[in-house]
Amino acid sequence: MTDTRLPRSLALVGAGKMGGAMLEGWLAAGLPGAAVSIHDPQPSEAMARLCAEKGVAVNPQPGAAGSAEVLVLAIKPQMLDAAAPALQPLVSGETLVVSVLAGKTVANLEAALPAARAIVRAMPNLPASIGAGATGAYANAGTSAEQREIADTLLRASGLVEWVEDEALIDAVTGVSGSGPAYVFALVEALAQAGVAAGLAEDLAMRLARQTVVGAGALLAQSDLPAATLRANVTSPGGTTAAGLAVLQRAENGLPDLVRETVAAAKRRAGELSG
Repeated sequence: MTDTRLPRSLALVGAGKMGGAMLEGWLAAGLPGAAVSIHDPQPSEAMARLCAEKGVAVNPQPGAAGSAEVLVLAIKPQMLDAAAPALQPLVSGETLVVSVLAGKTVANLEAALPAARAIVRAMPNLPASIGAGATGAYANAGTSAEQREIADTLLRASGLVEWVEDEALIDAVTGVSGSGPAYVFALVEALAQAGVAAGLAEDLAMRLARQTVVGAGALLAQSDLPAATLRANVTSPGGTTAAGLAVLQRAENGLPDLVRETVAAAKRRAGELSG
């Protein structure tokens, strides 16, 4: 972060796994703790310690210091309407609202926070907790270029940020990268279970499955080659990998169809959460 892009004041509503991960990223990147307040009825012990160490205010009276320059919403989507009345003092027409609430549209946010003009919808994912996140973001028409830059800087502290110009695409982002880490973890589980079925001890199968995904991810990160090329590079014609891929890539009910259905289901649920 650079000084020109840092908000003067930031209120974080919800300091759970995602909110906490983002806060840690901001503090590590140079956001002063004194510029931040968190609003969470039950912050974890670890979060309370972090806030005490960094001088972050915990549950101050809403609006005691006036409206925030940036308000970040990281509560459960279903809690928005119930939380909104207490948040009104934190929001003015100059406040940038950054929401990571799955499924909650700009219209939903405008209805909950009528004073808000600048709204950014963002969908980060769990690897943001180690600075390796993937976030999709959308800014409404009321967001200035400077505010979008501030939002980009805050989100980029946790990893990759990709902006979309159509709000409807945020639900697709949710289905791909927002929920995607869970799909990868499920793959590790399935790969380990398959190893056990093939005769490996359970702990050995899990160690091999975990490291295989970790290593493949690291290779993706370090290589400029497309994933398809990397796949081809480890697939010898007529070899063992080719035999396995023939099952994964079969025309019906193979991995492409399964993943397509998976992403579509997550995207559909994100739309349902808008109410």
